[in-house]
Amino acid sequence: MTAADPVSEQLAEAIRAALPDAVVEVRPQSPGHYALRVVSAAFEGKGLLDKQRLVYAAIAPLMKGDAAPVHAIDHLETQVP
Repeated sequence: MTAADPVSEQLAEAIRAALPDAVVEVRPQSPGHYALRVVSAAFEGKGLLDKQRLVYAAIAPLMKGDAAPVHAIDHLETQVP
């Protein structure tokens, strides 16, 4: 996992809490923007949107409100191991 700042670590922890087997890579982009790569067996048999929904549900608290530390996920890659 790559994490260069506290928000990157929060993103990774939130995803691992929802998907305990996940291997998570977080790449900060511009302020408040991130790229994510998530590998999890939980994605097995799911379509692209369902995989993305699992990730976005996990990180939703970090994206809510005017003072949210995460403004956007610029790139989201989901893979099955």
